[in-house]
Amino acid sequence: MVVTPAPWFSPMALTAASITAGFIALFDALRWLRANGRIVSIPLKNQIAAVSVGKVAGAPMLDLCYEEDSTAEVDANLVMTGAGDFIELQGTGEGGSFSYTELAQIIDLGWSGISEIQQRQREILALSEEERELFEKCR
Repeated sequence: MVVTPAPWFSPMALTAASITAGFIALFDALRWLRANGRIVSIPLKNQIAAVSVGKVAGAPMLDLCYEEDSTAEVDANLVMTGAGDFIELQGTGEGGSFSYTELAQIIDLGWSGISEIQQRQREILALSEEERELFEKCR
């Protein structure tokens, strides 16, 4: 059996989506454990999210679809904390090399995407005041 991803998803985008959604699921599970007396506090040090980012047709691009990823000159995965620290930075020059300036553009674009995703994570989780303070300490 051969499983191929839907044509609009790149493997890197699927990884990023899994990490981002996994954080929401983890936080929700920890919240349930705390509410049911199984743990005293939510034992997270930071919020995390991930994006795929790259350079396609000479331009930095966020959240590459399969077609974009397959033709990208540079593709990268960024996993970052709410404070903007890296958990993972993986990038590849698909057809050759890329410059420090191009890498900085990719990282900046990726961070802007991750910041937006993390805001949406907080909205989805409908954080209490105490939970919001946990995330504020992380930044």
